[in-house]
Amino acid sequence: MTARPSPGDLLIVDGRASVQFAGDRALTFRVVSVCDQPTYAGWIWLTGYILNRRGEATDKREIYVQLAGLRPVVSPPTPQRPRAIRSHASPGDQGDGRAARNRSGLRARADAR
Repeated sequence: MTARPSPGDLLIVDGRASVQFAGDRALTFRVVSVCDQPTYAGWIWLTGYILNRRGEATDKREIYVQLAGLRPVVSPPTPQRPRAIRSHASPGDQGDGRAARNRSGLRARADAR
């Protein structure tokens, strides 16, 4: 990737971008901002978030990398939402207790059907 990254871009940052990210120190990085300060030719300061395997941001970092070594993520990790907790209410229960009342307005026993 020789084009300048933009906020929102997902990048693979590894040893190609800088020796400090070689081997098991490689990371997936979501760009938040790109510094406009002049640097050495071909190098750039990026601010963003390190993403884990589930696509969740784990740490905010500022990194100094070579543009030529940055690679876009081919299939971005998608953040997983926490699973919804399901209640064990009966299908007719609207949460207001109506399903638990019988025709006379009295509460029915939970085991009576």
